[in-house]
Amino acid sequence: MATFRQLSLGVKAALAAGTVFTFMIISRSYLAGSLELRAWRWLFRLQLALFVNSLMLIGSLYIWCSTVSNLCHSPAAESACFRLWKMAVVTFLALAHSSSFTMLFLVAEEPYLFSLAAYSCLGAYIIMVFFLCILSGVEQAYQFLAWRSGRVVSSLDQTRRLTLRPALAVTVTAVLSVIGFLNAAQPPAVKTVEVPIHQLPPTMNNLKIALLSDIHLGPTVGRTKMEMFVRMVNVLEPDITVIVGDLSDSEASILRTAVAPLGQLRSRLGTYFVTGNHEYYTSDVSNWFALLESLHVRPLHNENVKISATGARHGGGEDGDWICLAGVDDIEADILHYSGHGMDLVKALGGCSPDHTTILLAHQPLAAKRALQARPDINLILSGHTHAGQIFPLNVAAYLLNPFFAGLYRVAQTTFVYVSPGTAYYGIPMRLGSRAEITELILQRAP
Repeated sequence: MATFRQLSLGVKAALAAGTVFTFMIISRSYLAGSLELRAWRWLFRLQLALFVNSLMLIGSLYIWCSTVSNLCHSPAAESACFRLWKMAVVTFLALAHSSSFTMLFLVAEEPYLFSLAAYSCLGAYIIMVFFLCILSGVEQAYQFLAWRSGRVVSSLDQTRRLTLRPALAVTVTAVLSVIGFLNAAQPPAVKTVEVPIHQLPPTMNNLKIALLSDIHLGPTVGRTKMEMFVRMVNVLEPDITVIVGDLSDSEASILRTAVAPLGQLRSRLGTYFVTGNHEYYTSDVSNWFALLESLHVRPLHNENVKISATGARHGGGEDGDWICLAGVDDIEADILHYSGHGMDLVKALGGCSPDHTTILLAHQPLAAKRALQARPDINLILSGHTHAGQIFPLNVAAYLLNPFFAGLYRVAQTTFVYVSPGTAYYGIPMRLGSRAEITELILQRAP
């Protein structure tokens, strides 16, 4: 016990995060089958919120030390302005930490102002931690060069740096946060992409697909934005509309009215949906499937549909003049051991002949990579998940962690992958270094 007290606060926070994560694994293995589904949902999401907050404590301690503790010995430390500054930092950090709990208590048809404020602070928190680290690195490099040159750094210089570093970090964070907020508040860009498709039936040349992904209905995205997305898609007059996962961040019963505008989508050959990882975090996939079907959106649960120029048919179009549109469950279902779900490519592509055009919906680019390794004859895979990083500096991590990042990739002569950067955003109402998008894919018959 005495040894634990001697540990730094950062190490204690890391130990807390590790403890919560371990309990998450143990509870998923031993409690999932014994708890009522609703109780299990709450336990899992509470554990997730606690885990995130434990990790954030490390960054919060760093922010506090950089912006408050290091300034306590300055002449201004006793002023009223400094006391107000400490209160502002505490409020900022408290709001950032509360963001993950809004997923439990503050989800409705439209976002609550508190949720928007909390997630905005979370976005600013991420930016500030990054720039404080960068400025700290620059400071360390300056001190090293001063030491190498034999120059003594005066205490006055050190005091100026301790004041300048948080001032610069706060200024940059504020500017970038405002830019990111304004960018995310804009309607998504409509991007038209022409894709040459091998074996596309002549009757389906110039087939138009509207691609949506990562809408994340929840604490900061509600019905108003959904209505806007539906209006924008209907203007395009697509033949097919597909939603490639992460539609929601809460239970179907809570978001029923928020998702209702999807029933107004007008797609001549149908609207289709596959799960993303966040659908499984809600632990409510079956109810979401039922709700979407009532809105004339067909979930593709490791299954496919044969689509001809006149509509979807179980046996395909006449004379084999059809394409195969298939969808797989998100790979997160396997990791979470979600009963009855998991990526099953063989089942999803059952009846999809290599002699016909095959289009696969798979939420994560990693799933797209696995699908192409097993079935290189797939013509086009549509994915999302990455958000194109959503905000800097997460763009770099998203680029490094995914085999496909954003946009159109030509994997082989007759095989393409398109990764949507997302139609909205996850939680944080900011876009920095990325832009939300509705994609209009026009399939053209390749020779």
